[in-house]
Amino acid sequence: MKEKLEQIQKEGLAKIETTKTVEELQEVRKELLGKKSALSEVLKMMGELNPAERKEVGMQTTEMKTEFANKLDQKEEALMEAKSVLDEPIDLTLPGTKVGKGTLHPITQMCYDLNDAFLSLGFEVFSEDDISSEKFAFDNLNFAEDHPARQMMDTYWIEGTENKKANERLCLRPHLTGASVRYLLKHGAPARFVYPGRVYRNEDVDSGHERAFFQYEALIVDKNISFSSGMVMIQTILEKVFGRKINVRMREGFFPFVEPGYEIDMECLVCGGKGCKVCKHNGWIEVMPGGVIHPNVLKSAGLDPEEWTGFYINIGLERLVMMRYGVDDIRLFHSADLRFLDQFK
Repeated sequence: MKEKLEQIQKEGLAKIETTKTVEELQEVRKELLGKKSALSEVLKMMGELNPAERKEVGMQTTEMKTEFANKLDQKEEALMEAKSVLDEPIDLTLPGTKVGKGTLHPITQMCYDLNDAFLSLGFEVFSEDDISSEKFAFDNLNFAEDHPARQMMDTYWIEGTENKKANERLCLRPHLTGASVRYLLKHGAPARFVYPGRVYRNEDVDSGHERAFFQYEALIVDKNISFSSGMVMIQTILEKVFGRKINVRMREGFFPFVEPGYEIDMECLVCGGKGCKVCKHNGWIEVMPGGVIHPNVLKSAGLDPEEWTGFYINIGLERLVMMRYGVDDIRLFHSADLRFLDQFK
């Protein structure tokens, strides 16, 4: 047994010494100290030895394991020191190469800025899945059964995924408003929260419209919410985002989930209100619809409209970014053109 151990030690030290790479050394480590190593096989035979031999062999194998481990560590350190990061020597006289630095997409940055603004006003940030259902996208929001938005020309329906148990169709969410009912059903009222995310519309693409774009919706639900509270919220958020007072106007508009409903416009910052293709040459651009939450939506959320009321706003993120940077074509944000995106570093 003694001769066998001496042979294992001699061969093991030789293998460590002749190893040329770190990768090869890992294989040698496994071969010398692993569960299937020669030393492990010797230890399995210990039961066949008398007590005196067993003690001697045990001490010898322990010493060899320690020696192998130390030699392996020393060899690894030597190989790592000798290893170059390049196949060729580094020429320290050459000038350095500038490394590009990434940055947040302007839409993501706008979303974060809005989060900060709303969080400072005591709002919570909420999110949900991109796939919604007819119940939450339309039924709960007071959309009539024959409303045009339920048609294939407006909404992306997901074929073959009908929830037969709940008797409802699934779709890519056409707006974020369905999330408001989900939140209120889970958390109840009073509530003040925002829910940013991507939405999907089956519509023609032009300089001001996309098939997939980002919205940012906010909702306050409480007792005795006044219309003026909603208007103050709108003006405060725009001032926080743009760093100055923004001219805003409200026009009457119909949306099934609010009553009364409004189209909320801001003065076009691309042209300074003079008129351009972004604002369709009228000096104003629609950035958000809004209004007082409809009683039927409150009922869908399990709330009594005689006790609770609220105010919605739904911000088009791309349009706010267009106003912030003077961009005149919404399609540029989704083009993945680094020449365009590098401007926002």
